Amino acid sequence: MHIAPFDNENKPIVDVDDALVPLNYFNIVKLKKSESFGYAVPGYETCIVPATGLIDVSAGGFSAAKLGGRGVDVWDGEPEGVYVPTGMEARFTCLSDSAEVFIAGAKFDKVLEPFAVRADELDLVQYGSDDTKTHRKIKHILGANQHERVGRLLVSELFTVGAGGWSGFPSHKHDTDRLPDETRHDETYNFRFKPNYGSGLQMLQREDNKPGDAYHIMDGSTICIDKGYHPCAALPGYEMYYFTILGGLSQRSLKQYFQPTHAEQLHTIPGIMDMVAKFK
Repeated sequence: MHIAPFDNENKPIVDVDDALVPLNYFNIVKLKKSESFGYAVPGYETCIVPATGLIDVSAGGFSAAKLGGRGVDVWDGEPEGVYVPTGMEARFTCLSDSAEVFIAGAKFDKVLEPFAVRADELDLVQYGSDDTKTHRKIKHILGANQHERVGRLLVSELFTVGAGGWSGFPSHKHDTDRLPDETRHDETYNFRFKPNYGSGLQMLQREDNKPGDAYHIMDGSTICIDKGYHPCAALPGYEMYYFTILGGLSQRSLKQYFQPTHAEQLHTIPGIMDMVAKFK
């Protein structure tokens, strides 16, 4: 499902027990200098990630000062995040002139411990190639490095390298728990483009070799994926970014099932299996 860009007024875009992606939670909070925002999400662990701006964060008795610091857009510096345990009250305050803050969440019952992920603790992956039009960079905020400290939530930022090209290819899905072949992970994206008037395409093919759906994505578009194969592409001449939330039903590690029709492409894209290994 495509949710077109809109002013959500700091209210969840994907709320708890969403009909399409019940394992996910997503909010975008926009603040001016000295403004604060507080929240608690019972039944969901969350991660606070400034898209732009600088914030102070507190969660329970934990605090993280000067989190973030990116300038005009998500290309202007590295991401940082704070993990907030299930149901815990959290609050953040804007230190810069303005801030746009993502709150990502996944359904999880247990209460763990809060912690911060700074820029030098990110897990970085780059794979694909210009020749295959699949060149991509991933910045894992809650990835394999934090596996033992998080319940079901995976949070990453994905960038197309260069202008134009495909992401999420070879086409894959993760909508059914049937280990060792696949896990059920609901997924939510929020897209940005550079320049911001750029756009792209999100495909969603429910069954192999049957016609699917396609959505015109723009700067600020949100996509919710409950099932099916889901590659996306940026128009030529534009860079694309998407903030990625994955919530697992029975485990945190993601096991992707690659579309049989395109499975041979796994052998044509440099570094693809290294990328797969990082979603743990």
